[in-house]
Amino acid sequence: MKKIILAFAILGTLGIHAQTAEERGLEIAKAAEQADLGFNSSTVDLKMTLKNKNGQTSERDLTTKTLELTEDGDKSLIVFNSPKDVKGTATLTFTHKTVSDDQWLFLPSIKRVKRISSNNKSGPFVGSEFAYEDLSSQEVEKYTYKFLKENGSLLIVEQDPLDPKSGYTKRVVTYNKDKGYRVEKIDFYDRKGSLLKTLTYSDYKQYKNKFWRAGVFNMVNVQSNKETRLEFTNYNFEVNLADEDFSQVALKRAGN
Repeated sequence: MKKIILAFAILGTLGIHAQTAEERGLEIAKAAEQADLGFNSSTVDLKMTLKNKNGQTSERDLTTKTLELTEDGDKSLIVFNSPKDVKGTATLTFTHKTVSDDQWLFLPSIKRVKRISSNNKSGPFVGSEFAYEDLSSQEVEKYTYKFLKENGSLLIVEQDPLDPKSGYTKRVVTYNKDKGYRVEKIDFYDRKGSLLKTLTYSDYKQYKNKFWRAGVFNMVNVQSNKETRLEFTNYNFEVNLADEDFSQVALKRAGN
């Protein structure tokens, strides 16, 4: 016991302190952010498969554009291409680091843009198991952090949203430190603190020798037994997108 106390005394004298769980959790989140910086902009095609609790499925085709910003959160534009009942529906998201995100929904049936209020961010995105807030880029400043455990190359970190209007009390995120700190899984906990849904990432590919992108997202709602699967194809990092590609005018144009 005396040796242990002496060791801590020496560390204190040298100005060295043991890293807290909060400090390590934040460090991991920053490492993941740093590993993905510099992609600038991208486009990708998606197939969304919805599965209800009885196992019945339906499919939708989408396109997503993303613009990377460093001074604030990223911007994204999602457009539904099929089937007919959702074709032209489009969502524009401006992620922010320290304030609530801005989101708009274009509804082709009424040819109007509807702003999504902060109170509705936890609602389902066009009938899927993804919430509107899940569409935002995951900026480090949006959460507080706590390192939970390490399992080989996997690092598990609790993230608590700072936004009081978030639909989650916490997210438990699994990072792969040997693969650019890419995310392998996220467990989402509802406002009562119960596990709500689990998102797993698979079929990863590396682009431009740096950026890891999953080919499949699979979101399972453990409370309703519903599921949404996203399959990504045709990633393109050579597009030169700009702010004007992510305006409300661009949102309407994309949906028509």
